[in-house]
Amino acid sequence: MNDQPKITQQRLYSLDALRGFDMFWIMGAEEIVHSMAKATGSSFWVGFGNELTHPAWNGFHFYDMIFPLFLFIAGVATPYSVGRELEKGKTRKQLLLRVIKRGLILVLLGIIYNNGLKIQPISNIRFGSVLGRIGTAYMFANIIALYTKERGQAIWFACLLIGYWLLLKFASAPGFPPGDLTMEGNFASYIDRMILPGRLYLGIHDPEGLMSTVPAIGTCLLGILTGNFLKNSTVSQQMKSLRLFVIGVVFVALAHLWDLDFPINKNLWTSSFVLNVGGYSLVLLSVFYYIIDVLGYKKWAFFFKVIGMNSILIYISERFINWDYSNKEFFQWVGQLLGNPFNIVGMAICYVFLKWAFLYFMYRQKLFLRV
Repeated sequence: MNDQPKITQQRLYSLDALRGFDMFWIMGAEEIVHSMAKATGSSFWVGFGNELTHPAWNGFHFYDMIFPLFLFIAGVATPYSVGRELEKGKTRKQLLLRVIKRGLILVLLGIIYNNGLKIQPISNIRFGSVLGRIGTAYMFANIIALYTKERGQAIWFACLLIGYWLLLKFASAPGFPPGDLTMEGNFASYIDRMILPGRLYLGIHDPEGLMSTVPAIGTCLLGILTGNFLKNSTVSQQMKSLRLFVIGVVFVALAHLWDLDFPINKNLWTSSFVLNVGGYSLVLLSVFYYIIDVLGYKKWAFFFKVIGMNSILIYISERFINWDYSNKEFFQWVGQLLGNPFNIVGMAICYVFLKWAFLYFMYRQKLFLRV
């Protein structure tokens, strides 16, 4: 995946900033909120903290946005990366091989992220992963984009969502009624139990399983369609922002209508979930695009851009850098000065600052992890 396309005049500052805003919440910002809730007991912070958790099964919290928003952004970047290579004269076959290579590398990184670099029985290995889903969904969405025009991509998007809905609506695990959407009875989890080697994250279900990757391809395709619109449309930038915002609101409304029959569920990446997170992604992108690329207010977003330029690096660093230890060694004095109960808040802020300082150093050195 070209998580960070090469810097060109076409590069969208807002896209890097939005990617950084997205990653900000899982590189430690959520812990700041949880710490504030614990320290103050305030209903505001407790409610905010609840939004930074995942529902047990059906439902939607803000935290459910982070993963699909990243995948959506990867799709938006495609016309500015893969599309640019086509314009330079690269053949579709050359780009196909590159896309497949990136997808497989991300799958491998995901397995390493989950299991570490150690020899163990296959039965102990978890093959499903966040990076693996990004890799496979990005790969298949890009293959579709390479060999179809925008109309075809839109048709694929609709077919993936409707097909997945019909599959889960009229099929189920053996012994359960058709359309059962419980963890035990849904058809997607059953297929994963039958096909996926190793262990599933929840024993009988994996939120990054094979079957639920199908609608996730739609999330990336929506991003590609959005990127094509931003890159190629001849309407004004203001109108682009407005259209993205309106379409996003419409998608959220449609998602909640569909929720009545096909619940919004991140664990299964249901079609209503795709529309819901796709709608919010469009709204967020429209706001970032309007403020940063249209109005030109960029300085405030630099903090997020530094994160967004090395998003994969900061994600996988969790497995290779002991950030908790480093934070304690560098900033334990901050917690001591603050004392109870706000010492935990101060340490959570320092934790984010330490990671950002690392990313800033990489940014200044022009060192970016690209897959």
